[in-house]
Amino acid sequence: MAAQRNGDKSSKASAGAAGPALPTLGGARPSYRERVADALRAALVAGELSPGEVYSAPMLATRFGVSATPVREAMLDLVKEGLVDTVPNKGFRVTAVSERQLDEYTHVRSLIEIPVVVGLAATADPVALEALRPAAAEIVTAAADGDLIAYVEADRRFHLGLLALAGNEHLVEVVGDLRKRSRLYGLTALVERGLLKSSAEEHLQLLDALLARDEDAVREVMTRHLGHVRGLWAH
Repeated sequence: MAAQRNGDKSSKASAGAAGPALPTLGGARPSYRERVADALRAALVAGELSPGEVYSAPMLATRFGVSATPVREAMLDLVKEGLVDTVPNKGFRVTAVSERQLDEYTHVRSLIEIPVVVGLAATADPVALEALRPAAAEIVTAAADGDLIAYVEADRRFHLGLLALAGNEHLVEVVGDLRKRSRLYGLTALVERGLLKSSAEEHLQLLDALLARDEDAVREVMTRHLGHVRGLWAH
């Protein structure tokens, strides 16, 4: 999916440091600006951009290997979403998210996603489920490569694509918004310990359970998987 990231993987890369290339996103995209915004959101969720830190558009442009204009435009989109604040004459400050907020986001997600995905075991078209396998494989590859931005972006596409099979666009929009507001600060430590790949493989396990029409297995995998958001992936 994504080109391999180069250079510093820390959340406070210097303005001159080489950074990750933009992910190659699936599906038709209306604009390059949206591709940049998707990559920036993924960087926020993965903790690659730190709360309270101020980032200039040129700094981020250098890090992502793009020009400053689409970065500036994309960051203004993130301002509207409440993910960053504008700092006059300096750039953009990443909005802090409290532990309580993260717990609440995850709770709402579990109330929505677990029953919806379990229901797909009985209703989803097997061809549509198999169409999600490349995204699931991309998640595993990104985890093995330690590419957190690619991991988060592929994970977003997989889960929202799965939920879309339920036929409720508003549901997908709500979960998408909750995902953007979440933070997975523990991903870097998992990569360093070599543990992220096993979590990534749960996406393939979920697909296999859905294709087997095994509702109990789907519920078990989904419950375990979402539990990582405030457990394994959080610290």
